[in-house]
Amino acid sequence: MNSESIHKLFEQVRAGKLSSDEAVAKLRHLPFEDLGFAKVDHHRSLRVGVPEVVLAQGKTPAQVAGIFKQLAIHGKNVLATRANKSQFAAVKKAVRAAKFEESARAIVLCRDHKIYGKGLITVISAGTSDIPVAEEAVVTAEIMGNEVERLYDVGVAGIHRLLAHQKSISQSRVIVVCAGMEGALPSVVGGLVGVPVIAVPTSIGYGASFQGMAALLGMMNSCASNVSVVNIDNGFGAGYVSSLINRL
Repeated sequence: MNSESIHKLFEQVRAGKLSSDEAVAKLRHLPFEDLGFAKVDHHRSLRVGVPEVVLAQGKTPAQVAGIFKQLAIHGKNVLATRANKSQFAAVKKAVRAAKFEESARAIVLCRDHKIYGKGLITVISAGTSDIPVAEEAVVTAEIMGNEVERLYDVGVAGIHRLLAHQKSISQSRVIVVCAGMEGALPSVVGGLVGVPVIAVPTSIGYGASFQGMAALLGMMNSCASNVSVVNIDNGFGAGYVSSLINRL
């Protein structure tokens, strides 16, 4: 469906030949933009409520810049995850307002600062080494229109550090917990609150942690019933899901 077809669609609505709901249903299935190396989905936000996000990992700087630029032309906020400085340099030439969140390894363009979430999302890291994954969750949730609070380095090795913030944790609507090693922290947090806890296993730890597998299995076996788990190091997925929950 091209721009001419869209114009005809709106004319049908004005003429009463098509209801607004029927027109929206047709718009939900607009085709993608074919860049040759990528097919950019400009209407994902219409279908699922959130724009397409670029996974920069494995792409060339030129490819990331090309996709990012087209998303910026057709939308307000754009996010590229798992990005590096050379990819950001290419994006910056194409979209001057883009910024690099180095700790989150993310490139962001934020032109809509409205808060859509109904409450507070708190992102917790067990240790300082888990912060890059936690920051990916923070950046994702923020660009999707949520108020986010950070609480870092409060793992079970010194549980008093977590309990000192119990009052602020209890005010959260959704909580993301990032932990490596044995991955015990989400269970502890889940036992303190009555809201969804999204557990993110990280690939931090010594040999027997198996690059996050030990934390993943520990979190999946959590005895706290309000804990759900995303993939290893998937801060983006946790931030995305927490945003969807916070909008309900």
